[in-house]
Amino acid sequence: MHHAVIAATGLYTPPHSISNTELVEAFNTFVERFNTANAEAIAAGEVLALAPSSPEFIEKASGPDLMRPVLPERSNDEISILAEMAVEAAKQAIAAWGKPVSEIGAVICAASNMQRAYPAMAIEVQQALGIEGFAFDMNVACSSATFGIKTAADFIATGSAKAVLMVNPEICSGHLNFKDRDSHFIFGDVATAVIIEDADQATGGWEILGTRLKTQFSNNIRNNFGFLNRAAPEGEGARDKLFVQEGRKVFREVVPMVSEMILQHAADIGVDPQGLKRLWLHQANINMNEMIGRKVLGRDPAPGENVIILDEYANTSSAGSIIAFHSANDDFKPGETGLICSFGAGYSAGTVFVRKR
Repeated sequence: MHHAVIAATGLYTPPHSISNTELVEAFNTFVERFNTANAEAIAAGEVLALAPSSPEFIEKASGPDLMRPVLPERSNDEISILAEMAVEAAKQAIAAWGKPVSEIGAVICAASNMQRAYPAMAIEVQQALGIEGFAFDMNVACSSATFGIKTAADFIATGSAKAVLMVNPEICSGHLNFKDRDSHFIFGDVATAVIIEDADQATGGWEILGTRLKTQFSNNIRNNFGFLNRAAPEGEGARDKLFVQEGRKVFREVVPMVSEMILQHAADIGVDPQGLKRLWLHQANINMNEMIGRKVLGRDPAPGENVIILDEYANTSSAGSIIAFHSANDDFKPGETGLICSFGAGYSAGTVFVRKR
């Protein structure tokens, strides 16, 4: 059986950003107009007044300091926005890899939301990069990247491909409700790319020691937007057609699920959690990551052990753990280990233990 390594990564960051202060100004303008328009009903107790937000509330609740705006629609004659972002990240990964694209046998586009139903975004990325073989899309919400790495590693193990390109383009602002105080600030837009390669032909990189996936159905993170919405026009534009979550329930249920999954996986493959040099976790919420870090390491993580990039990128869904890995691994020596872990809607979770070669 062939073994897989993470050979290279890439990161594309859109050039424009919007600050927490700008987000709050827009949200508070909406709140003021809503409360003014419904003043009599609010006074009569028939409608609840909306509460304003603040930059401090955002940073305490989640951690992000910058956000990414949506991009304009394009014609079918132009490369799709999502595909273009994926291609930019892929080009960086391919350049770091240093090998021709002719050696890539498959492309996986793993993201929380696709720009369209078909043709697959991955096939458009494949065409833009001149890659042969096959390509397909995968959606496991925020866990898509680890599910993609696992799938790519399985292709390597069975000989279906010698190298696989996985991309994670995320335009999360496109399914964000900017009228919701609890979530209007959560997400950012970005794209990441990972090349997974057969260890027999790889130089350096990261040996994949083990991968594990888990799903458990929950409605606590949900988005009901889909092609059947037009069959029920009374629901078009409703709140549930964008991102909605029961944040406190998610925190209470996901933190123990993920922590236990990590510890059990580590025990099963003989990895000492306290010996991990770094955790590259899904970047959903700074408080969740800190608690998972404490449970896994058995102590408060030292500076740099539990990578946090929320202040710059916010929650970028499937791309978050890959951004963390891409941004903080240059100091590893051969033999040192780390963990890539993502979790989110579904519920879903994936763990990838790696060792520097």
